[in-house]
Amino acid sequence: MRSPHQLVHSRARVRPRYALFPLEGYPTSRIPAWRGAEIRVLASPAIGAGFAQYLIDLAPGGGTTHRPDGRVETFLYLMDGQATLHLAGGKPTVLGPGGFALVPPAVGFDLSSTSATKLLALRKAYEPADGVPAFEPVVGHAADVPAPAWMGIEQARLQTLVPDELPFDLAMNVFAFDPGFGLPYVETHVMEHGALILQGKGVYYLDGDWMEVEAGDFIWMGPFCPQSFYATGPVPAKYIYYKNVNREIEL
Repeated sequence: MRSPHQLVHSRARVRPRYALFPLEGYPTSRIPAWRGAEIRVLASPAIGAGFAQYLIDLAPGGGTTHRPDGRVETFLYLMDGQATLHLAGGKPTVLGPGGFALVPPAVGFDLSSTSATKLLALRKAYEPADGVPAFEPVVGHAADVPAPAWMGIEQARLQTLVPDELPFDLAMNVFAFDPGFGLPYVETHVMEHGALILQGKGVYYLDGDWMEVEAGDFIWMGPFCPQSFYATGPVPAKYIYYKNVNREIEL
């Protein structure tokens, strides 16, 4: 942050098919459902996203009690701290850094932090499909999820946190690249993304522009936005990203 008398500048970019937001300059919000929380709204329908994504800082004892509405699913990923997650009808689970959960629209839950905690949350209207059963809750830890080489590239590793199965209409993946490696092509596809850089830095290609990114940056990529990534040093770059999957295109 610069002194008040200095000129300011920002790496933030908002374009029709993408947005890049460094954490600097992000004001915090309060949402009634969350107690003891400072919330940064990273993406929402207001920018063109088909989902809402939040970065939430919880004070000890902060959290939420979620009453299901039968429509919206919730994904949670702990970045720091510790919290207890209690799904309705189940036993409490203690989540630490890397802990995650995907909760179906029909399931309530309570989340309570036991220390200062930072987490990523995503809400999306679930899209049912004929003949496909609703999914069951998924609770896990990133350390327990395999990180195989992506496309045979040992320096690029992809973790699939949510099973790649038809009941799930979203994917949450963690992608890691060693310095000097990246995607070997420019992707263009119908899925949209919400991506948070967890570690390291690199350059991201978005709709014709190369931009520097680093840990803490958030990127929204709309449908058919050309995109690619290349990691720069000194440590591996890692980001977690959402995409909508496994459903017919609505006409």
